Amino acid sequence: MRSAGQGAQELTARPAAAEDGPEMNVTLPRGVTLQAIQLPIRDKLDDVSRAMARIVSNDLPLVGQVSAHLMAMRGKMFRPTLLLFSSEVAEEPGEQAVSLAAALELIHLATLVHDDAVDHSVLRRGMPTVNALFSHQVSVIMGDFLYSTALTHLVGLGDLEALRALTRASTEMTLGEMRQLAVTDPLRFTESEYYDLIRSKTASLMRTACELGALSGGGARRYCDALASYGENLGMAFQIVDDLLDYREQKEITGKPSGLDLREHKVTLPLIHALRGMSSSSRREVERLFETESTSDEEIRSVVRIVEENGGFDYALERGEEFAERAHDALSDLPDTVARRSLAASISYVMERHS
Repeated sequence: MRSAGQGAQELTARPAAAEDGPEMNVTLPRGVTLQAIQLPIRDKLDDVSRAMARIVSNDLPLVGQVSAHLMAMRGKMFRPTLLLFSSEVAEEPGEQAVSLAAALELIHLATLVHDDAVDHSVLRRGMPTVNALFSHQVSVIMGDFLYSTALTHLVGLGDLEALRALTRASTEMTLGEMRQLAVTDPLRFTESEYYDLIRSKTASLMRTACELGALSGGGARRYCDALASYGENLGMAFQIVDDLLDYREQKEITGKPSGLDLREHKVTLPLIHALRGMSSSSRREVERLFETESTSDEEIRSVVRIVEENGGFDYALERGEEFAERAHDALSDLPDTVARRSLAASISYVMERHS
């Protein structure tokens, strides 16, 4: 796969908050960190964080407490990063990019809060989830609050195209969650069904992030289709890598328990592929794990070994690289700007990350 990290790339950009300030050079070697990629837009990302806090500001003490916790665990701001860079691919930043990025990230936070409530998760990014720190009821209602305030903010902007794009993505994510809950026999879950699921649950919002960047004003609008394709394929690669990390990385790295998908009886691409070639005795061991309500660490480790030995890790990585290549190809007709190179570097980040 062509990687934005193959060799050093130099990005020249003006600081986001000082249009007449000096230029800065950002060198992105292989193994680039997200922090390095975000350097040209660091000030704008800080603006996004402040905008998010303003949007969810409320006099109700409980809302303030939960919002403060969510702001502290909001994560790496990857989707706002994609939106902001997409808005700048023609070096004509969109006027509403920061506001749209704030609404987008609030929608993303809402999905995480609801996911944790559905899964009864206690950890997210190494911190207690809302349902663990407060209650299951609070997490459900707070997720609804984040959705509604984000959409209210979009209505206030008067941008019907942006509102349509985000509500479409929200619907797709909800249907994706319903699709997952409707699975009655996880071990018969197919690779095609898996792709449909992650396209709905993950790729749809990354696609929308890039679309919103293109729609936010400026010269990026003419690249909307290319950016949407980039975002969707990047989102597919992102989720495949995420599912692979669940098998390969430890809790201290990812901020959540390792083998969590297996513990929750969720079948992802590594296992889907491994099931095709494993022995009958190995399959029976996997089936026993999926029939058990409470599984031991040793049972999880054993199934992880089976998946690896049957090529599940390698296969998932190959499929992830194919989607990453498609994302790279989608950028081919964009002008050679700092933003385009940063989007390309983001592909390397997605494929090489450990959390």
